[in-house]
Amino acid sequence: MTNYRISRAANLLGVSSDTVRRWIQTGRLAAMHDNAGRQTVSGQELAQLAQDLATAATADSTVASSARNRATGLVTSIIKDTVMAQVNLQCGPYRFVSLMSREAVDELQLDVGDTATMVVKATNVIVEKNTNPKERISS
Repeated sequence: MTNYRISRAANLLGVSSDTVRRWIQTGRLAAMHDNAGRQTVSGQELAQLAQDLATAATADSTVASSARNRATGLVTSIIKDTVMAQVNLQCGPYRFVSLMSREAVDELQLDVGDTATMVVKATNVIVEKNTNPKERISS
């Protein structure tokens, strides 16, 4: 069985080490100790939590879609020319880049700092702007 140290578990889940420690304190994750006495988390339990977190994130979606490969994150940059645009999305530790028409970016009114969801279907990556007001801190 594979076990992960707290910092690595946090990195894999895209959360802070403090969050993982809180989950251990509240019983959401069970901790063990390695031979050096450091706290570790079971890889199997970590995988289940990752699936639960992903399910919870998509359950709040305001969009119905057949695509299952989704990641929500922050728009970190947008580069537009007259026809095309490049949108960079930071989803936890992962950066996604989507090339789309400038018109699509303008219609979505995407801006740096917005939350958006990237959707992968076959060979295409689709960016959807989140319109759920609960996900916005301020306009």
